[in-house]
Amino acid sequence: MQNKSRFFVSLWSRAYVLLTFTALFWAGNAIVARAARELVPPVALAFWRWTIALAIILPFAWRHLRRDATVIQRNWRMLLVLGALGIGAFNTLLYSGLQETTALNAMLLQSGQPTLILFLGAIFMGDSTALRQIVGAAIALIGVLWIIARGNIEVLGTLNFNEGDLIIGLAVCLWAVYSVMLRRRPAIHPLSLFATTLIVGLVAIAPFYGMELNSGRYVVLQEESLLAIAYVSVFPSVFAYLFFNRGVELIGSAGTGVYMNIMPILGAGLAIVFLDEHLRGFHAIGMALIVGGILLSGRGTKPLAGAVVSSKTNGSERRSESE
Repeated sequence: MQNKSRFFVSLWSRAYVLLTFTALFWAGNAIVARAARELVPPVALAFWRWTIALAIILPFAWRHLRRDATVIQRNWRMLLVLGALGIGAFNTLLYSGLQETTALNAMLLQSGQPTLILFLGAIFMGDSTALRQIVGAAIALIGVLWIIARGNIEVLGTLNFNEGDLIIGLAVCLWAVYSVMLRRRPAIHPLSLFATTLIVGLVAIAPFYGMELNSGRYVVLQEESLLAIAYVSVFPSVFAYLFFNRGVELIGSAGTGVYMNIMPILGAGLAIVFLDEHLRGFHAIGMALIVGGILLSGRGTKPLAGAVVSSKTNGSERRSESE
């Protein structure tokens, strides 16, 4: 039992392992949402995703919420922003956009997130962005575009952007803001943070879900739709958000944002497994560029030694950050 405890403590301090699982789960999220778009309307998918996630997390988070109640009340404005952006807006907009646009266009738009995070971090947080981070982000972005274009950059010039693309573009911008603002989260337990932002996000989504129901769009109750809801409720929601938040805590929003460029690599792997596609030369070149950009951008950025350096202040867990 003690060995298992040490293993999980060690795992919780390994940012890149946690972020790899995050990227894998989120890549699956987009695939499932696109596949189930005829069975589960977009706002319904977001609403039930977060409702089930809250039901899963609340029993574990309750004691932390009670302990952190005072800090939560003092920081309600920041938690309102984080919940509205990270929970309420991003996935609702992503699912809505995937109703109208292709997965190819969605990947292209999301590949701009690391650059946006670097830019916003420099503008609003005063980050001293190193040249290697900028170059690394650019190299990783080129790798993403190379995979999307299937080794033919001319393909990018033929893409037609529609309403769905604009919706996903807005979602990407809001997620970049969330990633940067996450560094100003209050010093509360991760489960308290997650549960609080889930509640805020659900309150934000509820009116739009009511409008969707009023328009006559309902979930088609069959095995595929229930499995889709179950997947997005557990893996991209509970695990991925906890892992992502921890990644930002350990290596900062810029390093986390650049590392998320591995999503196209994992997305390609999922396509090979589930869609019977084949690994081609342009995949290998793109993956090499992405990995190279991540390594260059992350060079010199180390996770915290040990997991959490904590002290009890007002019953809350204070964590030192690498930023």
